[in-house]
This record gives sequence, C-alpha cells and structure tokens, in this order.
Amino acid sequence: MGYEEPRNICIFDAQKNLIMSIYDVAIIGSGPGGYVAAIRCAQLGLKTALIEKYDTLGGTCLNVGCIPSKSLLDSSHHYEDAIKHFSEHGIDVQGEIKINFKQMIDRKAAVVDQTTKGIDFLMNKNKIEVFHGLGSFVDATHIQIEGKKKQVIEAKKTIIATGSKPGSLPFIELDKERIITSTEALSLKEIPKHLIVIGGGVIGLELGQVYRRLGAEVSVIEYADRITPVMDAGLSKELMKVMKKQGVKFFLSHGVNKVNRKGKEVEVRALDKKGAEVQFKGDYCLVSVGRRPYTEGLNAQAAGVQINEKGQVEVNDHLQTTASNIFAIGDVVRGAMLAHKAEEEGVLVAEHIAGQKPHINYNLIPNVIYTWPEVAAVGKTEEELKAAGIAYKAGQFPMRALGRARASMDTDGFVKILADETTDEVLGVHMIGARAADLIAEAVTAMEFRASAEDIARMSHSHPTYAEAVKEAALAATENRPLHI
Repeated sequence: MGYEEPRNICIFDAQKNLIMSIYDVAIIGSGPGGYVAAIRCAQLGLKTALIEKYDTLGGTCLNVGCIPSKSLLDSSHHYEDAIKHFSEHGIDVQGEIKINFKQMIDRKAAVVDQTTKGIDFLMNKNKIEVFHGLGSFVDATHIQIEGKKKQVIEAKKTIIATGSKPGSLPFIELDKERIITSTEALSLKEIPKHLIVIGGGVIGLELGQVYRRLGAEVSVIEYADRITPVMDAGLSKELMKVMKKQGVKFFLSHGVNKVNRKGKEVEVRALDKKGAEVQFKGDYCLVSVGRRPYTEGLNAQAAGVQINEKGQVEVNDHLQTTASNIFAIGDVVRGAMLAHKAEEEGVLVAEHIAGQKPHINYNLIPNVIYTWPEVAAVGKTEEELKAAGIAYKAGQFPMRALGRARASMDTDGFVKILADETTDEVLGVHMIGARAADLIAEAVTAMEFRASAEDIARMSHSHPTYAEAVKEAALAATENRPLHI
C-alpha cells in the first residue's frame, strides 16, 4: 500500500473568507477516539479543531451506546434487586414495587446530557475549536463543514474518527419502531412484552438483560453455536447458564432468514442446525448483528484516502492512511470496536504527529460485557492458544468460594488465568462475576509488565474482596494450590 503526500487540488480565495482558519490538526468525529485525540493534540501544543456532525459531542458511546446502556443496566439491576433480593437482606418494602419506565428513560437521558456537557467543558478547557456540521474532504488539507452555514478550514494533519453504525442483514428492513437497533432500544416508550434479539453478542445480551429484568420475555437467536463467540468458550458457557437462570431463552445455531412486521407484531423465521424452520413472534425485534464502519459523506477519495471492501479506512502501523498527512482511528479502522481502543489510538496518533514514538499492545486491550454478572477478558483465549500450538496451563477459581461474594449474594462466575507452561508468563485472563469490568484492570497491568502467574499469586490482595479470586486463580495456575477450595 502506497502512502501519498498531501494534494491541494483546490485554490481558495482568502479575500472571500472561504477558509476560516488554519489548524495543525483537525479531527472529524467527536466520539471517545476523536475527543481524546483532540485533547491530547491540544496538550502537545497543536492548534486543534474538532468537527462533529451532530449537535452534541461524544459520538455513539456517550449518546446512544456505552453510557446510556449502562444507565439502563444499573436502573434495571436496582429494580431486580428490589423485587428479588431486598427481603433476603432484611429490607421490607411496603406496598407494590412498580416500574416508572418513563423516569428510567429520563434518568438515562439526564446522564447522557451531563456526560456530553462534560466533553464541552473539556473542549473549552483545552482551547479546542469545535465545529458542528458534516465534515468532508475537499482535498487532503481542506475540509468543508456543512452545518448551519457552509465553511472550509485548512488542516496540516487530519484524524478520521467517524466511528460506526449498527449493522443489519440484507433482507431486514429496519423500521426503527418495532424492528429496531440498539439506538432505538435505548429510548423505547414501553417495555416489550416479547423482545426477540437477533445476535448473541455484547449489545444483544446487555439490552436483552435490561428488558428481561423489567419483565419482558426475551429470546436470543444466535447463528453461531454459542453466544459471544469471540470470547473464551468457558465464559460463553457460564454467561449463558446464568442468563438462562434469569429467564432469557437462547436459540443457538439458528440462521435468521426472514423478519416481517404486521401491525404491532414482528415475526422472525430462522433455520435451526438441522435445517428445520423455526418461527418466533414478538412485539419488538432488536437487530444486534454487529456494527459497520461509518464513512458516508466523508468524500475520502478527494483526499486520496483508501477505503477497503469492509468499509474500513486503510491504515498502516502508525494509523496513517494512504494520504500521509491523514490518520484514522477507532471503529472506522481494523480491530475491535471498543471505546477504550479508540481512545488509545487517538493518543497514539496525537503523539506520533508531535514527533513522539508511542506504541499500543493490541493484545492487552480488554473486552467487557456489562451484563450482571459482568464478563471481562484480556489476552489469548484457550482456543487461540490451542490453535497456535502454545503449551499452557490454566488455573480457575469460582466466585462462590469468596466470602465477599457470599456476603453480597453475587456468587456466579469464576476467574481463569492462562499461563505459559514453561515460563509461567500470563497469556490470558478471563473472568465472569461481580465487578469483573473493574477487576480486569489488574490483569492488564500484570500482563503489561509481563508478570508470571506466580507474581500475581504472591501479591497481597485485600480481604474480603472479589479481587481475591484473581490471586486464587493465579495460585491454581502456578502450582495447582488455591487456598480456599
């Protein structure tokens, strides 16, 4: 892949003020990757512009993704605790516990509003100029912004951070009323009676659990032979077991081939692994079959930026596109579509532009599912190690053996540590349990310093905590001598 120097193919008349200003760096897209890149550029002394298509900053994550979904997960978790667990804790609630679904959605919206305003504050604090409107390339150094007014800016360097949109299947017509994506699922006017979820990945499981807690019947249809197929098989098995216990129904190895809406009813048809047709009927269908890179309206070809057959912007190891002064980060390039991955790439590009030599170890980007129990992982799975022919040893410790887990009634799950059979270096950590999303940071830190399982096993862990499961799993991996089982 060749990398071209910037091409200026348009001449602008400065007297007509078509070019408002010249920037060291312009970032197109204000999601976690884009706004973090802007902050780091500004910290490094670069004059920075941030271009956002929508009225609010923060991209998918803050507006219709990570933040609102976690708000609903927490609200629904509180409700579930109130109706199922309060009495066991000795908390007697007088009268019937009811859901005020509108208030739940309103609270979610307030959290989003507060968070996006926080990004506004950070832009002002770092003296980053924000433009609202669709940013598109005129050439490699000029960007047209079409908002309330049309304007053009010049940028010596540009970072594409336009993110992704929900994916679908070719035969599905998303009406965004009954046949919906995650965006609409976060702002429904009512709790579904029967929510059919197409796709057993992160988004489908998180939102499926929200509505199951609130009383909906939830059916998850997954094409693969297990849910979360990219994660360690042990995690997939345990999470499905727990969610089945919570009342979610799963239909694995089912290929959806038809989705129709008739009034308020949605009919989904699929073929099971034997080729027999199975029919599902519900009032809502959530299509959660992944996400796709979003580059519509970017006019990338005008800047000499190449987009591949997957819709991704082609980049090299420095995240540099086929135009040498233009970079791309986050969901729009190869790799996992994770907010924190985009943030790391935003910082890397900013520092690279400033002449530094940053580095990202993509093997140590953690992956998290925010169901309850939470699921988190970093490094290699058992399946990957076996495929690569790497000899390893595994140590696993159940959460139910922890005093803290029993005290809080969060006993589902385990921690599993995979270590090199010869050197004992930790190669992967996989966990499902309470606060796993936070616990995984210990594993990332240990692996960043190339710790052995014995290193973790010899570190003191506070008692009683969930983190003790990490120490115990390390003991199991080191000498098969966990202390509490």
